[in-house]
Amino acid sequence: MNRKDLSALLLLALIWGASFLFMRIASPIFGPVVTTELRVAVAAGALLLYAGLTRRRIEIRRHWKPFLLLGGLNAALPFSLICAAELHLSASLAAILNATTPIFAALAAWGTGGERPGLTRAAGLILGLGGVGVLVGWSPEPLDKTMLYSVVFSLGAALAYGFGGLYAARVGKGVQPLTLAIGQQLGAAVWLLPLAAVFPPPEQPTLAAAWSVLGLSLVCTAFAYLLYFRLIASVGAVKTVSVTFLVPVFGMLWGVIFLHESVYLNTVAGLGIILLSIMLIGGRTRKAVGQKGA
Repeated sequence: MNRKDLSALLLLALIWGASFLFMRIASPIFGPVVTTELRVAVAAGALLLYAGLTRRRIEIRRHWKPFLLLGGLNAALPFSLICAAELHLSASLAAILNATTPIFAALAAWGTGGERPGLTRAAGLILGLGGVGVLVGWSPEPLDKTMLYSVVFSLGAALAYGFGGLYAARVGKGVQPLTLAIGQQLGAAVWLLPLAAVFPPPEQPTLAAAWSVLGLSLVCTAFAYLLYFRLIASVGAVKTVSVTFLVPVFGMLWGVIFLHESVYLNTVAGLGIILLSIMLIGGRTRKAVGQKGA
């Protein structure tokens, strides 16, 4: 990874770390579904405007079926699940749980006939699950049914991201990053539009919630996904998904600074264990039988 790609990865981590802050503010006001629908719809509109101003050719119709699936798997589902989780979880905890994405990406690659986990990677997978146990089971916060559901939602989002990153790498071959970014957000907006009518905002919009949605849409989605798809094309899906190694650090930082969230000993310990597991998972693994090398 060259210096330019590394800088883009760090910037992406900083931006996506802030997304947990924005979702924590907006979700209780707009609701998880409407928050996500506004996020992807505004982001799609901003990207389409950018494409028009820069006279970029966008081929949505040609790839509409893959974009629809990608939008559901890599945006609509995980965004909504995280928003639902953050109705009860802190932004810091949600960001750390999202760091399990590389764990699920490794499992997804294995389950779809890709890389088999070697001994080191298998140890990393087990260690990552242990980190989640420390993070959640040793927390001073009560582990009631609501808390448990929220944790499951966060892990479900990480699972969706794991499969979504692999699918994005496959369908994105030969497709411009801007087209991919717009296609994904439009696909997500299509999935969420009917649900937004069923689950309207529970409260009157506030200025802070409105600004948070704009931050989610324009910075954490429109701009960030241009970086995301460019990195996938440049360094590959596995290295790009490893951005979640840094996202929880920034997510925790933003939560402490702006929401005055508490950081407990188990939070730091759980984060450390999960990041260590990601380091192990990121090592070299054996190729599945019959798979061609790079």
